[in-house]
Amino acid sequence: MRSLIPHARAFSARISDRTDERESYGRLAQGQSPEALFITCSDSRVQPAVFTGARPGQLFELRTAGNAVPPYDAPGRPSGESATIEYAVRVLEVPEIVVCGHSHCGAVGARVRNEDLAAVPAVHSWLTTQLPPPTELAPDDDAREQPDVAAAVQRHVRAQLARLREYPCVAEREAAGELTLRGWFYTIDTGHVLQLDTRYDAFLPL
Repeated sequence: MRSLIPHARAFSARISDRTDERESYGRLAQGQSPEALFITCSDSRVQPAVFTGARPGQLFELRTAGNAVPPYDAPGRPSGESATIEYAVRVLEVPEIVVCGHSHCGAVGARVRNEDLAAVPAVHSWLTTQLPPPTELAPDDDAREQPDVAAAVQRHVRAQLARLREYPCVAEREAAGELTLRGWFYTIDTGHVLQLDTRYDAFLPL
């Protein structure tokens, strides 16, 4: 944190020195109206605001290991993830949800390669219960051997979109034409962003 603390110390001064910034942050204090719920991985290399240019207030973010969307929880058994999704869709009424996977994903790679995660039992439990089986993520040798696990991650994004549609709040608003779901794939080493085109069932450049 040593390299980040000076920026944090000076941040409020930078806001107060600029009229447009003061006004912008002042409006944020009155409430939020994000343009999308952005579901992505906890990986530190994936920073949605960097590659989308989002300003504070534009993205309502949910970050999980491997950008996994847990199955819908029946009332009385909520998770933090399901509560975040429900709040974004029901209360904030976001018009879009983006599920963004990324290249070189450690979570998907560990699942595909069946890595020994005995030393991190919580991680093991999360990956085995929340990510599709290795045979679904990487059904052939080519997919298993990809160093960036791109094909496996893209299959995973498709599975998470399907899982989102099991949430009643998501299904209802999508059916009403009030909500759009998007699948993205971000390439860490190039910065390229691909989007799932359902017409071709393929990830194509934005």
